[in-house]
Amino acid sequence: MRRALTLALALFGLPASALALEPFTAQYTADWQQVPVSGTAERQLDKGADGSWTLQFKASMLVSGLSEVSRFRYDNQRFVPLSYRFERNGLGKSKKVAHDFDWKAKLVTGNDRDTPVKLVLKSGLLDKSTYQLALQEDVAAGKKSMTYQVLDGDEIETYDFRVLGEEKVQTEAGQIDALKVERVRDPTKSNRQTVLWFAKDWGHLLVRLHQVEKDGKEYQIMLKQGAVNGRNVQGK
Repeated sequence: MRRALTLALALFGLPASALALEPFTAQYTADWQQVPVSGTAERQLDKGADGSWTLQFKASMLVSGLSEVSRFRYDNQRFVPLSYRFERNGLGKSKKVAHDFDWKAKLVTGNDRDTPVKLVLKSGLLDKSTYQLALQEDVAAGKKSMTYQVLDGDEIETYDFRVLGEEKVQTEAGQIDALKVERVRDPTKSNRQTVLWFAKDWGHLLVRLHQVEKDGKEYQIMLKQGAVNGRNVQGK
């Protein structure tokens, strides 16, 4: 369950044009195969007065919860992380992560749990929120396969994705035409599965995520309601 809730961090939204970011809000229901009640999640993207952007996520189920906040710049269609904060509680072991990106000094510093983090910054490195926005923008731009370098805890990991095709998704907001995307993993190292659906006509907002854990347990989030740049999402 702990890993499944963390994967709900893929809730986000972007404009269909992929030429400029637009603010959005999205609410989701979250269901775990082993838990008899549904949880909730909310994600929000806002632009600050200084031109930076803030992506926020909150999720809760029973007595469990997590929050994630990422601040970044968006320069010439490039995502430049500035800070990242993650906190989880009520799911076994609590977890806190803090990353600060100093692009002048070319260093990222912070902590992953109690482990200090200090790494050399390279152009194109993303945090665990901004890669999600980059993925959604690339899907909107028509790309079929994507690779990102992501700061994951105290290590830099490679995340790979590919587009599987188009599919209709039935949500509380109505039936939505979506693009289906999967996380690509080495089957000799992991049997986990992650599939995401992005709304074609609503800024490629994420409308569904389905996760199968290595132990076979399943997790799913589904769009309840959302808005992109003030426009309420309405399906067919």
